[in-house]
Amino acid sequence: MTASMENHATYRVVRVIGNNFVCSQDSNGQEIILRGLGIGFKKAPGDLIPAARIEKVYALRDPKQSDRLLQLMTDVPTEYLDVSTHIIESAERVLGRRLSENVYITLTDHISFAIERLRNNIQYPNHLLWEIKTFYSQEYEIGRQALDVIESVLNYRLPEDEAGFIALHIVNAELDGRMSDMVPLTELIREIVSVVQNYYGATINEHTMDYERFIVHLKFLGQRLFRMQGNAEQEDTDLQNMIVQHYEQDYRCAQKIGEHLHQVFGIHIPNSEMTFLTVHIHRLSLSMGLTTEE
Repeated sequence: MTASMENHATYRVVRVIGNNFVCSQDSNGQEIILRGLGIGFKKAPGDLIPAARIEKVYALRDPKQSDRLLQLMTDVPTEYLDVSTHIIESAERVLGRRLSENVYITLTDHISFAIERLRNNIQYPNHLLWEIKTFYSQEYEIGRQALDVIESVLNYRLPEDEAGFIALHIVNAELDGRMSDMVPLTELIREIVSVVQNYYGATINEHTMDYERFIVHLKFLGQRLFRMQGNAEQEDTDLQNMIVQHYEQDYRCAQKIGEHLHQVFGIHIPNSEMTFLTVHIHRLSLSMGLTTEE
């Protein structure tokens, strides 16, 4: 997905999707979707649109995803993609990073179903709302603000639970992972934080930079473990021995985490991952005053 304009003076319409969306082609003949205020109004295939009128170009690299986005836009009002795009672009500004292009599909689809459930008075509680607020605070705030955007544009006020679900879509897009991994990933983070607190007998201060770094590390650790990528990493025995020697207490905590995750999720943490997990635990315990720097 790209938001930048190619070196086009004009785009030729291949198909009109709605008043604000049309299909065109890039310089390689790949089908793309163009967004711009009123660019599809009274347009027909073959008509030209000046590049200056284009606000965004949707060019999904995967043809299957491109087809899915086109199908989605025929199934739901184009205003839904407008709202999703606004939410995604705001999230990218807040987080300071590009999100996976698939989020344009998954988030638009989710908003469509959420509104359909609201219309039919079907409640879908978010049982991980507390964890989402705690572990993904930035993304949750994006989700909370997204509810305001949805209400102002689509005239539907979604419940707070949906702010949590939107946050999960944003986290998933940060990791470029699979949405099906998000619930077990969140549960994994919850279990790890619980083990750390029980091990040190203290409550973690959630409003510190070290805690935020710890959670970010756990997000990517969980993703690697679920994808079984950790086993492929080359282990640095010297580094591991040094970490064990200097941060023995924190390494024991990491071992407890490894044992617990194996029991609960059937996951094995490779030694290379244990090393870096120990470093993050040490930084966290240091900020909590539970251990000392050596």
